[in-house]
Amino acid sequence: MEGTPMKWLAHNFRLSAFGAAILILAVGAGAADGAVALRLKDLAHIKEVRPNQLYGIGLVGGLAGTGDSEMLADQLVTNMLQRLHVTMVSTNVTSKNVAAVIVTAEAPAFIMEGSRFDVTVSCLGSATSLVGGVLLQTPLQGADGQVYAVAQGPLLIGGFSAAGAAASTTKNHPTTGRIPDGAILEKRIATVLRPADDLQLVLNMPDYVTAVRAAQSICAAFPDSATPVDAAVIRVCVPEDYRSAEKFAEFVAKVEEVKVTPDSPGRVVVNERTGTIVAGENVRLSAAAISHGNLTISIKETTNTSQPNPGASGETRTEKSTQISAQEPKAGIYVIDDSATLADVARALNLLGVTPRDMVSIFQALKEAGALQCELTVI
Repeated sequence: MEGTPMKWLAHNFRLSAFGAAILILAVGAGAADGAVALRLKDLAHIKEVRPNQLYGIGLVGGLAGTGDSEMLADQLVTNMLQRLHVTMVSTNVTSKNVAAVIVTAEAPAFIMEGSRFDVTVSCLGSATSLVGGVLLQTPLQGADGQVYAVAQGPLLIGGFSAAGAAASTTKNHPTTGRIPDGAILEKRIATVLRPADDLQLVLNMPDYVTAVRAAQSICAAFPDSATPVDAAVIRVCVPEDYRSAEKFAEFVAKVEEVKVTPDSPGRVVVNERTGTIVAGENVRLSAAAISHGNLTISIKETTNTSQPNPGASGETRTEKSTQISAQEPKAGIYVIDDSATLADVARALNLLGVTPRDMVSIFQALKEAGALQCELTVI
């Protein structure tokens, strides 16, 4: 890299490629000129077009003794038998082969009656595994309390659980499973989208620059049709030629295919638990100097036993001794010029053996010093 801004005292370093992946760059350290133009459908969605979440409480049967021990599953079995007009002498039904579950799903927009979609099934009680289970017919309702779909079918479990008298083993999560195409829509969820109304495009990540660029790109294809309302919403007026039911879908498809170059704020995301650092392309640093050292303290304890010689008087004694050593390697001072990017700093620190967790501390210190010109997010 020619003209690298990193210096160590009076010596210049030529930076090479990463020795290890300690910094993840969302895009290369180039400017926005090298950014990739994306389809508008990948950056935004139509306000009225949205999925709908459904849920229900159901019962899974066919388990091999891995079901619930709570009364909830037993009560669900009793209720089901009563609905099937099964006369029972006793209402106390106990079985370890059934489990009470919560069934969740997302019904896509524009889905019609009779269409199928996937559901996820999760244990509510103390069941240890749903392997081999079958979900019995479960009504799925929306937030308004109305039933829109029913779910039923055998579960696919991506794990297992086995136990013996003194040991057990578990892989993945055997208490959660999926049923592909396990739900059938019984009542359509209306999506109101009329050709005579303006389209409201909502950016998935609100940004004023991206909103303006999107409006300009739409106007390039359909003059004077788009206006940015705020950082999230772009209002698109449907041209007269596309206001018929036959042409409206074609207009929406053309708008979604418009290419837009998104803008992203300068942001560094730090995960202190894992030592992960993710930085965007617009991160820049002001002039600063970095010095970072590690202090290693070692404590070693030994036990010495002394006892009298044979035939001599005395008693056996045990003594403990502790050895403490501290090592602090010498640390250099690294000077950063105004033109430095985060990629420059990361490469230089990586070549000098700085660990990802040390880099987390360094970037936090750079932010406090006012040298990191971006938003620092710690998760």
